[in-house]
Amino acid sequence: MLTALAIRNVVLIEALDLVFRAGLGVLTGETGAGKSILLDSLGLVLGDRADTGLVRAGTDQASVTATFEFDRLPDAIRAALAEADIAIEPGEALIIKRRLRADGGSRAFINDQPVGVALLRDLSRHLVELHGQHDDRGLVNARGHRALLDRYAHADTASVAQAWHRWSRAEADLAAARAAVTAARADEDLLTAHLAELVALDAQVGEEADLAQQRAAMQKGERLSSDLAALQVLWEGSDSALAGLRSAARRLDRIAGEHPLLAEALASLDRAVIEAGEAEDRIAAAMEALAHDPLSLDRIETRLFELRAAARKHGCAADELAAKTAEMRAALDAIESGDAHILQLERAAHDAGLDYQAKAEALSVVRAEAARRLDAAVAQELAPLKLDAARFRTAVVRLPDDRWGPQGVDAVEFLISTNPGSAFAPLGKIASGGELSRFILALKVALAEEGGAATVIFDEIDRGVGGAVASAIGERLARLAHAGQLLAVTHSPQVAARGRNHFLIAKSSEGTVTRTSVALLDSAGRKEEIARMLSGAEITPEARAQADRLLEQA
Repeated sequence: MLTALAIRNVVLIEALDLVFRAGLGVLTGETGAGKSILLDSLGLVLGDRADTGLVRAGTDQASVTATFEFDRLPDAIRAALAEADIAIEPGEALIIKRRLRADGGSRAFINDQPVGVALLRDLSRHLVELHGQHDDRGLVNARGHRALLDRYAHADTASVAQAWHRWSRAEADLAAARAAVTAARADEDLLTAHLAELVALDAQVGEEADLAQQRAAMQKGERLSSDLAALQVLWEGSDSALAGLRSAARRLDRIAGEHPLLAEALASLDRAVIEAGEAEDRIAAAMEALAHDPLSLDRIETRLFELRAAARKHGCAADELAAKTAEMRAALDAIESGDAHILQLERAAHDAGLDYQAKAEALSVVRAEAARRLDAAVAQELAPLKLDAARFRTAVVRLPDDRWGPQGVDAVEFLISTNPGSAFAPLGKIASGGELSRFILALKVALAEEGGAATVIFDEIDRGVGGAVASAIGERLARLAHAGQLLAVTHSPQVAARGRNHFLIAKSSEGTVTRTSVALLDSAGRKEEIARMLSGAEITPEARAQADRLLEQA
């Protein structure tokens, strides 16, 4: 609920800090004292258009800060804040601030984080519900009427929504399967030909890399063949270098014992013979590994060309050809079994549709019964509010099939007729001013609405009425405010007497400077203000006595 409102330099308000409590709060004052400034200030902080006319003359900027506190932050508010990356700890207040410069620029903040004005407007419907002469939100807006009736009826809307989503998924699966089979049948001949090609090709995963490696080795062997042949000649035959080394080692072996240096020379020569022998073996192995057969090389290159051409044709890598083959085989199998699968999906979609319709029809019955009860409850409230000639009707209308949805098959709208014999029409199109506010009050009392905005404001709901009607209005406002917070701008002493908190709005002038102030009245101040509302400019003892009686009755 709204717990504090701080206003700086807004029209006639220089600086104002208000603290609000739960229950019914009333705001009174003489006409022109500035009650509308308070509502405009609250509207500014809740995302209304930034009007530079609100900036107090002679100042650069105006600002309004509203503080809201909750026992538990409503899920809708938490979700909206989370989407804007704003986290609020349990028990933490929600502080909204709006600054408006005289040149027209404005900035908004939530808990000191800059935000867009669109977020303020999104949050406003969960924070404050304002009912006044030009209000087109809240209960006047037909888009919320179905949800209000469902809450009033304690209707099971969740099962209908679940059935709708099951039916939607079943229909989507059926449509996708039909489209897939239709597309597959259109390409069946081409698909069969492509599958035959891939089956004949029999591509294996990793085959391309293996063939490329073999081809590279053969091409390298072809390039090195002359050098390897020349090296082989150096090692082969009786007159080769290796044969000469071995002959020298044998001769040196016969005389190595004659001198230590000869023995060392023999050891060196033996090592050379061994190393040369190993080199000969490695060259021979390399020649075998790099041996190239022109026919084999041609066969490998042909296979590589076939693999890569097929990969290009089917828009994939060569290693994916095996998977593509399996995919085509599955597509052909699906064509063969498609009719049976579609029949199964058709049956599932049909059953899901019947289940949804049954649940939606049951919900319609609940809504129709609740509508009758709501109409009767509102009718009981109209006469005490001086609306006895009016009639109220909750219209539950069947939607065309293409507009069915998770909320069911009905459209719901609250309609009124203000005069006998006149046609029913939407709430906001017939009633006006205080009459509209009284209709809304009757409806809210009948609904005993839960889950609405945290704070409800009625702007001059008592316009044009007095006496017993004003008393009835005050009694109903107090009843509505019992479990929450309700603020009423009023000119009626009967309504003011019902307030738990009473704010007096006054305007004063000092020379050329005019200011609006707001004060929370104590019990003596309340009595005096209600007496003024009863008697006018001159407060009489009779007015004070009547004020006492009104306060006692409240």
